[in-house]
Amino acid sequence: MRIVPVPLQVAQKMFKLLITPFPYNTREPSTRSAIALTTFMKNLAVLSAIVLATTSGLVFGTMPAASALSWNWNYSGTGIAASGTFTTNDTPNDLGFYLISGITGTRNGETITGLQAAGTPTPGNEPFDVDNLISLNTQQLTGDGFGYSTSGGSYSSPFFASFLPTPGYLEVFSAPPIIPGSENLGLEDSELPISFSATIIRVPEPTSILSLLVLGTLAAPSVLKRNKLSKFTHKKVEKVS
Repeated sequence: MRIVPVPLQVAQKMFKLLITPFPYNTREPSTRSAIALTTFMKNLAVLSAIVLATTSGLVFGTMPAASALSWNWNYSGTGIAASGTFTTNDTPNDLGFYLISGITGTRNGETITGLQAAGTPTPGNEPFDVDNLISLNTQQLTGDGFGYSTSGGSYSSPFFASFLPTPGYLEVFSAPPIIPGSENLGLEDSELPISFSATIIRVPEPTSILSLLVLGTLAAPSVLKRNKLSKFTHKKVEKVS
């Protein structure tokens, strides 16, 4: 079974359980220790159930595989505002680029409806194929860029234009009616400079969450040992008095 990322809200709940104060209202050392041990073991059992349910979610198709990363992205320019999320693989190529496999978001209020397939051009921008690659490098897009469609029937393709006197990002935008060929851009179409940014959405690592469970498990014998020692000391005090 593959380990999957644990959602932030689950991680927060697990940590809260580990640090929950023991609800005792007695001055008896042995009683306090017994209550503490009982509460701790209950919390540990809940933690185990949460980890098991989370990591086994992949079997039932309820959790994303660890091989997928989520990104936030946005770009803007004169009369342009677009933003959303990417889904990519988790391993970059030799140049540090990840392959985009999914996209959501909006462009100028229109919902993004689909990702242009890598190796194909966005309609109206033939014959320039997109490669759907994204990076954390200073240059985040390649010269081929990525492409997508919108609910208004338009197509957009942001890319890095290294051929400009000052290299930077451009967006090729094709609006209906779509006429094949980049040489046929009409008044409704555009190719304008943009500012582009994308970042990976950070999530707790599965190993970190499992480490919390391991730490709790290792701490249980110490609590039990203190409980026994407390009982022994209490009996000695009673015997002396």
